[in-house]
Amino acid sequence: MQNQHVPGVPQTTRRLPIPQRSGALITGLILGLMCSTLTGQSSAQTVNPNVWPATKLSLDLVQVLSGTVPKGIKWVQAGRSPPPDPGVKIIIMATGPDPDLTALRSAILAAKGSVYYRYQSVPGLSAMLPRSKILALAERADVTTISPNRPAVKSGSFLETTAGAAGLRSISATGVRTGLDGTGVGIAILDSGVYSKHSAFAKDGRGDRVKRAVSMNLMTDAQAMGLRDWDAGLDTSAKYSPGSQTQITYESNINNDAAPDPDGYGHGTFVASIAAGRDNAAGPNSTGIAPNADIYDIRVLDNTGVGQIGDVMAGIDWAIYHAKELNIRVINLSLAADSSESFRTDPLCRAVRAATAAGLTVVVAAGNYGRSASGAERFGTIASPGIDPSVITVGSSNSRSTALRADDVVNRFSSRGPTRGAWFDANGVSHPDNILKPDLVAPGNRIIGAMSDTGARGAPPNNLIKLHSNLVVGGFTASASNGLMELSGTSVAAPVVTGTIALMLQANPGLTTPLIKAILQYTAQPLSGASLVQQGAGMLNIEGAVRLAKALRTDIASVVAAGTIRPGENLLAPGMTLPNPVSIINGETVEWSRVVFAGGSHVVSGSALFSRYHGFYDPRIVWAGTRARVHQPIYWTSTPANRYMRYALDSVAPNGSLFGPGVIVADALTGGASSYLSAQGIFAPTTALKNQLAGGQGIALSEGIALSEGIALSEGIALSEGIALSEGIALSEGIALSEGIALSEADLQIYSASGDSIATGEAW
Repeated sequence: MQNQHVPGVPQTTRRLPIPQRSGALITGLILGLMCSTLTGQSSAQTVNPNVWPATKLSLDLVQVLSGTVPKGIKWVQAGRSPPPDPGVKIIIMATGPDPDLTALRSAILAAKGSVYYRYQSVPGLSAMLPRSKILALAERADVTTISPNRPAVKSGSFLETTAGAAGLRSISATGVRTGLDGTGVGIAILDSGVYSKHSAFAKDGRGDRVKRAVSMNLMTDAQAMGLRDWDAGLDTSAKYSPGSQTQITYESNINNDAAPDPDGYGHGTFVASIAAGRDNAAGPNSTGIAPNADIYDIRVLDNTGVGQIGDVMAGIDWAIYHAKELNIRVINLSLAADSSESFRTDPLCRAVRAATAAGLTVVVAAGNYGRSASGAERFGTIASPGIDPSVITVGSSNSRSTALRADDVVNRFSSRGPTRGAWFDANGVSHPDNILKPDLVAPGNRIIGAMSDTGARGAPPNNLIKLHSNLVVGGFTASASNGLMELSGTSVAAPVVTGTIALMLQANPGLTTPLIKAILQYTAQPLSGASLVQQGAGMLNIEGAVRLAKALRTDIASVVAAGTIRPGENLLAPGMTLPNPVSIINGETVEWSRVVFAGGSHVVSGSALFSRYHGFYDPRIVWAGTRARVHQPIYWTSTPANRYMRYALDSVAPNGSLFGPGVIVADALTGGASSYLSAQGIFAPTTALKNQLAGGQGIALSEGIALSEGIALSEGIALSEGIALSEGIALSEGIALSEGIALSEADLQIYSASGDSIATGEAW
């Protein structure tokens, strides 16, 4: 079941319509959309979302302030006798010179609220505030946006062979591995937990490869920080300096290493095994992509596959804080949150941008909303934080149960771009982001992976199996430590890319996140008939990505961080040349797309992308449209230095070059009016664009693209900030998005929905 089409709204309209939904929602993951009015509560007020300071609030928060609360939400205080002024759990984004947000925290306490957590990845707070006090707090100059602490849910071998990883390694009869398997690379899995006792996570010798397990939802966010839920007047967001008692206590509270049932839902275990699982000797070969990578289990979803964005942001914080200490290089987010905010203001997007700036590569599931309930194709359905230009957003492809890649297609359920979050100017006019997404697709249909087990006799192994017993893979004698299950969805495709990145970093640890994304896109295989907003650059090509990564210098990340490399300088390793843009996978010739997304809505190509360094490969720079900003990590003063990030300083990007000479700009091939019926613009087949680029079309820049005061300038090339659409193609602007589990290509079995929202953006 899917949501209905939502027609685009006029750009002069501040509020987006709530989409209509039909059909029966499946119980278990329903977060609810039917609305009821809180009665007898004097704190309710009529709030105009078009009038400051309400322009700083998301629309679902405005709805609550006006007295209407969606049923079943957990971020508004409820009960048999709701208080006259109920507490509301919120995420507050802030600005100002004080990274500790001291004045803002004091204001929250004075308003009889509580501060649960101060984020290190972004200038923001997780807090609780009486409903009647929120609008007044929004008036503060140091408050930029306020959003609810919304739900976030799971996005709902043969893989090794069809994805192209098998040819990169071998294993002898005695179990000795050679080649690339992710050794030494840490992967953070933010999900429902990882069942570390499963044989998929074994390592050579004794023990397992799940190095640490923490849980951000052991209790409510209040209780995890030492409060009773809904208590007012307490601030637990003190400094988290390395070695401080606050940090030690916090780490103790979230420690989940000894949990008897680390993944009662089953989604996180499966996802981790796709990225880094080992073969199951008893059953079908279910080897993941990087079967010797280290795994860090960061639990942010509960036993029903639901969490809050505040928990996800705290999990991202933990990964950032420990990244250098533990060599965590990749974060996998096979989850999604409902948000119609612009990526500029969306709290989850801001958190993943900070992770990128800290040198981590963030991989996100695109979502499973590519089709409506009637089967019509739907565009603009990418979920948060996949809408952010800094992350690698992954859609799902269908191998059709063959190792042959030529017959692969984009799954119909896979969410389509462009992104439809919008920011609003001072006149209340909306400006959709129109970021080109997804970035690429990867196998995500009927994939076999590890099954978590609660160990309870006579009970289903996990709640996913309890709901859908047909997910279990049979045909062999299974135990609690080697059970297998089968899932489909973009949440399955994302860890395929995550494991690939681990292989790339093992081959070349000096790659930066933007360079990794460019390599993955440039080497991807365009699937026949699919467009840029259906498949991005194409289907993952592991062989090509690793081969191109090996051709580049291994010190790139360090010289970028030190500022000792300049645009135009050599990027190739000594004695290396750029590889031929063709791969041979299982005897099949695979041509590379040679397509790279840059600046959110621009398409570039050319060998100069990888023979020379370009400014946009700096992971601290976020470039979208004609504007760019820089996120500079600031570290705690500790020993060793520059190990634990304290916060990221967001500012206008300095003057400099984003691209050097020789880069081919293909905007003219994809820009202008986009026609779905005529397959033009963003709806043109990616294969056609590949052929045009291979034939020499596109404009080679003679002087590159430079930045001046955060504005991207070009030598006469029209860089469109938006994407013009024709023929009234329906885009989902106000759609409620959350991930589901697809059992097969046309059978979406589980899905959940929550209220629509949109927030005003500050100048960006």
